[in-house]
Amino acid sequence: MPMKFIFLFFLSVFPVLGQITYKGGEGPGKGKHIVFVASDHEYRTEETCPALARILAQHHGFKTTVLFGVDEKGHIKAGASNIKGLEALEDADLMVIFARFLDLPDDQMKHIADYVERGGPVVGLRTSSHAFKIPKGKTYSKFDFKYGGKEYEKGFGHQVLGNTWVGHYGRNHKQATRIQLKRDQKDHPILRGVGDNALCMAGAYVGIPDDTFTVLTESQPLNGMTKDSPVDETKKPSPSTWTRHYTSKDGKKARVFHSTQGASQDLLDPNYRRLIINGIFWAAGLEKDIKADAKVDFVGDYNPSSFSFGGEVKGIKPSDLADINSPIMPKK
Repeated sequence: MPMKFIFLFFLSVFPVLGQITYKGGEGPGKGKHIVFVASDHEYRTEETCPALARILAQHHGFKTTVLFGVDEKGHIKAGASNIKGLEALEDADLMVIFARFLDLPDDQMKHIADYVERGGPVVGLRTSSHAFKIPKGKTYSKFDFKYGGKEYEKGFGHQVLGNTWVGHYGRNHKQATRIQLKRDQKDHPILRGVGDNALCMAGAYVGIPDDTFTVLTESQPLNGMTKDSPVDETKKPSPSTWTRHYTSKDGKKARVFHSTQGASQDLLDPNYRRLIINGIFWAAGLEKDIKADAKVDFVGDYNPSSFSFGGEVKGIKPSDLADINSPIMPKK
């Protein structure tokens, strides 16, 4: 039996440490496989990604796999540069990445590099603009968010998502953001059914668009952390959600959807949640299936942690989230 088939059989019988898969069922996503790469230090990607994966599987039929950063005991560790199961990208129809400053071993990083080289569509959330921090001289150092080589300037964030790390726009943890729809894009399929002025608890980022971008929303910093907090009049809105295309190694144009928000608490706003689900549909080439009233309800109890460094729920293994109706996060 060829090695690839042996590996796939192994996956189907024994779950790989560090990953969970929701099989999906009927719906527009049936037959498509979305792989989430989830490992950041602050914004609770380990909660955001499984929540989105469940919605897409249960309500829309996608097969979804979530790959977590884990420690040596197999517990989810925020920001860990150890992500098992990235081989799943070999047959993925879409990669959703929510990561920060990863320096993965070469045998893991190879699967992300191969996916980008073949021109797979990408959805990036928040810190994925600076997903990789890889020292010079390593095999995949060109993915580093500060990479200086002209052939891949500013690394993965700039080359694929459109922006590397530029900076905060306002005071994170002190100023929430209002997500304002761009009026000139009101008919874009990603904005179908998305209401204006979603509240995101994560602070704004500086977004610098170029002529490859279609900007869909802007972040307006608020003077406070609630929906009725006044607008910070000293700050104009900054681009926060956009689409673009990147070019693969063989010249293929691949779809990209990026949001500068995405923290665990951001998903509590149903309009923001719908925006991200719609963006995933678009990136997967399913814009004709985006419905204004499509179901975006959470699957299982979703009680997100407040995002902060060191604020993750400790002692959780991916297997604790394998039941699609289990709470996010389980209590330990």
